[in-house]
Amino acid sequence: MKIIGTGSALPKKVVTNDDLAQFLDTSDEWILPRTGIRSRHVITDERLEDLGKDAALLALKDAGLTPGDIDLFICSNVVNEYLTPSLSCVISAAIGMHCPAIDINCACPGFIYAMDIAENYFLAGKVSNVLIVCAEEPTRMTSWTDRSTCVLFGDGAGAAVFTKGDNVKAIKLNSQPSVIHLYETRPLLPTPFITRHETEQPLHMDGREVFKFAVSTSLRDIEEILRKTGTSVDEIDFFMIHQANLRIIEGIRRGLGAPESKFPSNIYDHGNSSSASCPILLDECNRKGLFKRGDKLVFSAFGAGLLSAVAFLEW
Repeated sequence: MKIIGTGSALPKKVVTNDDLAQFLDTSDEWILPRTGIRSRHVITDERLEDLGKDAALLALKDAGLTPGDIDLFICSNVVNEYLTPSLSCVISAAIGMHCPAIDINCACPGFIYAMDIAENYFLAGKVSNVLIVCAEEPTRMTSWTDRSTCVLFGDGAGAAVFTKGDNVKAIKLNSQPSVIHLYETRPLLPTPFITRHETEQPLHMDGREVFKFAVSTSLRDIEEILRKTGTSVDEIDFFMIHQANLRIIEGIRRGLGAPESKFPSNIYDHGNSSSASCPILLDECNRKGLFKRGDKLVFSAFGAGLLSAVAFLEW
């Protein structure tokens, strides 16, 4: 398959580190050096499905297609207001799309997991065009009294349209299953029969362990996929790394020995938008004209699960 269109949508509200310092014991001087984040887009009166819809329509327009041209819709999402139906169905209804629609919850690597699913549908000869939307609102998952987590996240949606082609060179998915380092729980509705005690836990993250996992697994995944395809680091034009933390991105860059110019980043004014991070970055780079035909792109993402994924494709 190959990418023929991209789109993204962000909430209008921009929250700076100085804004956070008004109600948290923190400051721009504390947040920026540790994360690379100065501001983030945060949902206020928007609905996540509307951001997903807007990103989808922009990607379809960029691809020169209509909703009726899509054979499969994959939506990556961790949490939203709907427990059922799936967010993919909600977005499909909003844009008038009538094709199989599925949600996946693979946290931050969701865009690459969705690409892997789509590629297998193409290899099976079942589809001609696939739409992927990653729509996330992680600012609704964290406690806004916890300065160690809430400063990290921003909301948004990113989308990409794929069609038949030979531009995907390799995709690899990995897991190191662990719950304790990164999780959120919420109680379900009670029944007359439930006896166990249930509690609500806003997003918990063991920053040190997640940092080590992110850097080590990304380097391993990228090096493995480059070996598999007989490609050197120097031959890659752009490394599209999940925008979780600038220190993580820098750790990966130094480990690969690649120049900063090969690592596009928007974390400075976006924060971590979970699985929407990579497709938002992709769309912004695309619309700036950063890519040229034949450029080699490596995507790498990592997150709760603990899951990771890497993809190598040509533009």
